[in-house]
Amino acid sequence: MGAVAIVGANWGDEGKGKITDHLAASSDFVVRYQGGSNAGHTIINHLGKFALHLLPSGVFYPHITNVVGPGVALNVNAFQKEWTDLIGRGVPTPKLAISNRAQLLLPHHVLFDQAEEERLGARKFGSTRTGIAPFYADKFAKIGIQANDLFHEEHLRSRIGLALERHNVLLEHLYGLEPLDPAQIVAQALTWRPVLEPFLTDTTSLLHAGLAAGKQVLLEGQLGALRDPDHGIYPFSTSSSPLAGYAPVGAGIPPAALTRVIAVVKAYSSCVGAGPFVSEIHGEEAHDLRERGGDKGEYGATTGRPRRMGWFDAVATRYGCQVQGATEVALTLLDVLGYLDRIPMCVGYKIGDSVIESFPTTPLLERATPVLDHLPGWRADLREVRRFEDLPAAAQGYVHVVEEQIGVPVRWVSVGPHRDALIER
Repeated sequence: MGAVAIVGANWGDEGKGKITDHLAASSDFVVRYQGGSNAGHTIINHLGKFALHLLPSGVFYPHITNVVGPGVALNVNAFQKEWTDLIGRGVPTPKLAISNRAQLLLPHHVLFDQAEEERLGARKFGSTRTGIAPFYADKFAKIGIQANDLFHEEHLRSRIGLALERHNVLLEHLYGLEPLDPAQIVAQALTWRPVLEPFLTDTTSLLHAGLAAGKQVLLEGQLGALRDPDHGIYPFSTSSSPLAGYAPVGAGIPPAALTRVIAVVKAYSSCVGAGPFVSEIHGEEAHDLRERGGDKGEYGATTGRPRRMGWFDAVATRYGCQVQGATEVALTLLDVLGYLDRIPMCVGYKIGDSVIESFPTTPLLERATPVLDHLPGWRADLREVRRFEDLPAAAQGYVHVVEEQIGVPVRWVSVGPHRDALIER
């Protein structure tokens, strides 16, 4: 049946967890292919509200094999806590496979992340301080630790010793901190053996066998296109690629297996972290939208930080869908806008005397101001609507304008936080 990628078209926090949860019902595998515990997917079902950080969003379905792929930054302590909390809340034990090639996020990665944000001060990037950038720096410097290394102790000692040759120089001379003891890090890492051993396997072979047998694979991206280090708002990006194009790499499947790309798009904009945000609003206007957004307001699922708020940005979303290669869009949180008489939408950027409709590079983006159109509001509660034709005419019109602006069909419209509050067109 092939593979379907569910990815974000914007800054992240678009509601990908709900869409993954919905499509997981007809899937055999759900795969996390990049990122780590630095972001979360919120899912609401009959068991309650859950914020998943490392676990794939298929863990609520007993028939699904959930896979943490080799592209993921695996924080074992965070994984253990999330797994224990999930089971403790009455979720039946999910099927879970973790790639034996996934690399481990170590405590010193978190230490470096925190120390660097403190050093940068006002120039900081708005990191979640969960160690993601230092982790990927080690990975691509080839001094990272793979999960399978835990079962080869001499090899593990050698690899950690190699990494600390570099890290201790930075800790002492750049950050003014005490050097790390390799023996202590090895000892801690070895305690993770029994935690991971029941789950570690060759997930690449597992997924290839599934695809060969005609199974459906759902690839779950973290964050969004504008956080991509190559195509996003650099350097205000994450450190792995949240693009659908990276999904086959981070999951370990053939690129040709990817047959559909579903870009998740919010009916308005939100952003956690630093960097230019053209359609951003402030003050009471932002507060009103933030408090109505999401399930209980727009606050980061991982950090709890209040999200920066803005109106729908057609320029950024069109670009996000383009670099994601979106074949269809899921528009989320349309119901949130029901309190407005007129709904602003950013349809262009003004830079100096010019108006552009293409997404620029960061130095130009920092100078851009939004060009706003205003659409009629609908002043109605949409949360019980289940057919597109039953939406108020103005709400239908809003969806049509979004489609026209981004050039990709909107196939799903989410009208509430719960699993069934989803309209398929």
